[in-house]
Amino acid sequence: MAKAIRVVLLCLSVLWVVPKECACRSNFSRNSSSTSSLPPLSQKPSSVNVGALFTYDSFIGRAAKPAFIAAMDDVNADQTVLKGIKLNIVFQDSNCSGFIGTMGALQLMENKVVAAIGPQSSGIAHMISYVSNELHVPLLSFGATDPTLSSLQYPYFLRTTQNDYFQMHAIADFLSYSGWRQVIAIFVDDECGRNGISVLGDVLAKKRSRISYKAAITPGADSSSIKDLLVSVNLMESRVFVVHVNPDSGLNVFSVAKSLGMMGSGYVWIATDWLPTAMDSMEHVDSDTMDFLQGVVAFRHYTIESSVKRQFIARWKNLRPNDGFNSYAMYAYDSVWLVARALDVFFRENNKITFSNDPNLHKTNGSTIQLSALSVFNEGEKFMKIILGMNHTGVTGPIQFDSDRNRVNPAYEVLNLEGTGPRTVGYWSNHSGLSVVHPETLYSKPPNTSTANQRLHGIIWPGEVTKPPRGWVFPNNGKPLKIGVPNRVSYTDYVSKDKNPPGVRGYCIDVFEAAIELLPYPVPRTYILYGDGKRNPSYDNLVNEVVADHFDVAVGDITIVTNRTRYVDFTQPFIESGLVVVAPVKEAKSSPWSFLKPFTIEMWAVTGAFFLFVGAMVWILEHRFNQEFRGPPRRQLITIFWFSFSTMFFSHRENTVSSLGRLVLIIWLFVVLIINSSYTASLTSILTVRQLTSRIEGIDSLVTSNEPIGVQDGTFARNYLINELNILPSRIVPLKDEEQYLSALLRGPKAGGVAAIVDELPYIEVLLTNSNCKFRTVGQEFTRTGWGFAFQRDSPLAVDMSTAILQLSEEGELEKIHRKWLNYKHECSMQISNSEDSQLSLKSFWGLFLICGISCFMALTVFFWRVFWQYQRLLPESADEERAGEVSEPSRSGRGLRAPSFKELIKVVDKREAEIKEILKQKSSKKLKTTQSAAGTSQSQHGEIT
Repeated sequence: MAKAIRVVLLCLSVLWVVPKECACRSNFSRNSSSTSSLPPLSQKPSSVNVGALFTYDSFIGRAAKPAFIAAMDDVNADQTVLKGIKLNIVFQDSNCSGFIGTMGALQLMENKVVAAIGPQSSGIAHMISYVSNELHVPLLSFGATDPTLSSLQYPYFLRTTQNDYFQMHAIADFLSYSGWRQVIAIFVDDECGRNGISVLGDVLAKKRSRISYKAAITPGADSSSIKDLLVSVNLMESRVFVVHVNPDSGLNVFSVAKSLGMMGSGYVWIATDWLPTAMDSMEHVDSDTMDFLQGVVAFRHYTIESSVKRQFIARWKNLRPNDGFNSYAMYAYDSVWLVARALDVFFRENNKITFSNDPNLHKTNGSTIQLSALSVFNEGEKFMKIILGMNHTGVTGPIQFDSDRNRVNPAYEVLNLEGTGPRTVGYWSNHSGLSVVHPETLYSKPPNTSTANQRLHGIIWPGEVTKPPRGWVFPNNGKPLKIGVPNRVSYTDYVSKDKNPPGVRGYCIDVFEAAIELLPYPVPRTYILYGDGKRNPSYDNLVNEVVADHFDVAVGDITIVTNRTRYVDFTQPFIESGLVVVAPVKEAKSSPWSFLKPFTIEMWAVTGAFFLFVGAMVWILEHRFNQEFRGPPRRQLITIFWFSFSTMFFSHRENTVSSLGRLVLIIWLFVVLIINSSYTASLTSILTVRQLTSRIEGIDSLVTSNEPIGVQDGTFARNYLINELNILPSRIVPLKDEEQYLSALLRGPKAGGVAAIVDELPYIEVLLTNSNCKFRTVGQEFTRTGWGFAFQRDSPLAVDMSTAILQLSEEGELEKIHRKWLNYKHECSMQISNSEDSQLSLKSFWGLFLICGISCFMALTVFFWRVFWQYQRLLPESADEERAGEVSEPSRSGRGLRAPSFKELIKVVDKREAEIKEILKQKSSKKLKTTQSAAGTSQSQHGEIT
C-alpha cells in the first residue's frame, strides 16, 4: 500500500519532472553511470544543499523563514563547523496544500539535498515522508506535532519540536488536577487534530475521565459553520472545552464563542500550543482579541531560559521588526544547526556524499513520465544515525532524542490569559507533572508525577472568577432528567406509586427530592415507574436500563453491590443496609443446670485449677511459719483443699503469717472477687431475662441445613446466596410481600414454608413490627452495604448529589425523613440472645489469671532462694557428720554425699522457721568458741617454743 502511494505521488510530478529532466540532459547523459557523487574524499564539497519546506504565508512560516536564513548565515560564518563547506538552504512553499507540498518536496529532492527541514503541517509530513523514505533523505520537521508520525512507519522522519503526545498528557493532568471528568474536544478535522484528540481520549480514559463529545471543524471553515457547531455543543452538559486547531484560523473559534455568550462564568476553555503561537506572532494583540480570550488556559512549548535564547530574541528584533516571535522560529533555527553539526561529524568521519538512481523509479522509463532526476542519497541511513546521536545545546535547550525519536525532557508552560496578556501559572513536564517551579530545576530529583505533588498558581477563569468552575451544567436541550423508579408491591413506605404528582412517593423519593433542592442549579425531571405493579421488579434489570440509556438515573431502594458499580455510578449511601437472617423463635425452657451456664467449660476448668494451685502455693509459703498448716500429711492435704475453696466465699479461717503468703492471698482474693461478681451478674441475667431460641443460629447453620430459604422477589439476595454462598437455587423461595413472609415462616419447611428468610435490614425492621415477636434476626449481619441512587457512568450529577446527601446527613434532614416514613416502635428485641454467646469465656479473665500466676511464681522463687541459703549455712556441719561414718574412698565419696544432701535439703524445707534460726544461732556460737580455743592453744605453743 505504501509503495502504491509513493508511485501515485511521484506520478503527480509529471508537470515538472519532464521539463526538469530535459534541462538536466546536458549534465547527465542517458548512458551515464547509475551513481553520481560530490568531489572525491580528498576534496571536500564546496557546498551542501539542505531543503526547507513550509507555508510562507502563515504564523509559523513567517517566523520560520528568517530563522532559517539567520541559522544559515551563522553556520557559514562559524569557522568551527563545516570548515570550508558552505551550507545552502533551498526553500519551497507548501502553500498549506498536500498536493503542492508533495510536488515541492520532489523539487527539493532534485537539488540533491542531504536533508529536508519541514513541513509545519502534519498532514503534508505524512505524505512527503514516503518520498523521504524512498530516497533515504532525512526529514526533520520543526512544526509537525502529530503523535502518529511514527519512526517505525517513517524511519527517515525526525521531529525537532515537541510531540503532541506529551501535550495531551499535560492537558489530561490539568483536567485531573481541576477535578473535571468530562470534556468536549473542538478540533480541526485533519491528521494533527484527529490524532491529537485521539491520544487525549486514551489518556483521559486511564484517569477515569472521558471526552463526552468530539466537535470537528472542517479546515478553512467560516464563522457560520463554527457558530452552528458551538451552538450544538452549548446544549450539552459539559462546560469544559479543549480547543485543538490551527493558529491561523483558531482565534475565530473564540470570537464566535464570545458572541454566543460562551466566554462567561461557568465555562472552561483550554487551548493547545496553537493559541500562544498565534498571540506571540502578533506584533501587538489588540484589546478586542484579548477581550474574547479572558480566562482561557493555554499550553505553550517551554524552552529553557539561557543567554543563547536571550541573544537570539534580541537579534530577532533586528531581523523581523514587524513580525512577532514564536517558539517555532527557535525550533527552525535549531533544526538548521542540528543538520550542520551532524554534517560536520559526518565529514570528520571521512564520509562522502553520493547519490544513485532508484531502480524502482527507472521501471517507469517505458512511460511518458521521466523520474530519473530523483536520486537516492546513498549515505542517508548513516547520516540519519549521526543526527539521532547528536547531543548539544541550542536555542530551545538541550537537543537530544530518545529511543522513540522524541525530544528528551518535554515540557510545557501553562498560561492564563487575563488583562492585557498571558500570565504563567505553572509548568508541566513528564518528569514532575504540574509544578510552579521551572522543570529543569527538578530534573536532578527523582521523577514524581503523583497527584499529591501537582501544583499551580491561582487562575482567573472566564467571568473573572477565581473559584474553579464546576465544569458542567444540566443539559439545556429541553429534555428533563429521566428517573426510573421501581414499582414496588411490598414495603411501599420506601417507594411506591402515587396518584398525585410527581406520581411516586416514599422515603427514597423524599431523600432524592431533598438532595435535588440543595443543588445550585435547576434540574427538570420526570419519574417513570419500572415494573408491572404485580410483583417487585428486578433491580438488576432496572440498573441495566440506566446503562442502556433508557433512564438517566434509577431512584429507589437500590443496593450498592460490586457488579452494579462496574456499570453505573452510585451516590453516597443514604441509608445503611446489609443481609440478615430472620427465623421463628420460641421461649427457652428452664434447665436444672442453669447455674453452670454463666461460664464456659474452659473457664470452669481453669478456675478450679487455680483454686487448687493457689491453695498449694499458700501451704508451701506458710507451713514453716504457721502451725495451722503443719501436722500429719492427711491433715495438711485437707487443709489445702479447705483453704483453697473457702477463699471463694472469703470464709477461710486459717490466718496467713508470712509476708509472701499474704501477698499471694491478697492478689488471689481480688481475682476471686471479680469472678464472683461476674458469675452472679451472668446467672441473674440467665434466670430473670426471657430466653428465646431458634433452630437456626445464623447464616452458617442455615447454609448447612438444606432447608428452604425465603428471599424478597427482585432483590440481590437470591444472587448473593447462589453465587457467594453456593446455595442450590432449588432451596430459594421468592416471596412477594410481608404476608407471604409471615405465612411462610409460620408454616415452616415441613408444611411448605421456609426455615428462615434472608433479606436486607431495612425491610426486616418493618417486618418485625408486625410479627408479634414470633420472629427474630439470628446471628450477625453478614454483609455491609447501603442504598444509593444509580446514575449513568461518569455522570457529574452523581458527584453533586453525593455532596447534597452528605449535607442532608450533617444537618439532620435524613433523620427527619426517616422518622416521617419509618418511625416504627419495636415492642420486642429484634435479635434473640443466644445463651452460648452470653457465656463468660476464659478470654475475658486470662489477664487476671496471668497476674495471679506470675505473683505466685515470684513468691515461690523468693521462698526457695531463702531455703537454699539456709541449707548452705547448715551444710558443712551435716557433711562432717556424714563423712565421719563413711569409708574414705575417693571414688565413692562423691556419690555418697548426694543422697544425704538431698535428704538434708528436705529436712531443712520441712523444719519450722524458728528451729532453723535456733540451729543457726547455736552453730554461730559454737564456731566462735572453737575459734577462740584455737587461738589460745596457738599462743601457748608459741610460748613453749620461745
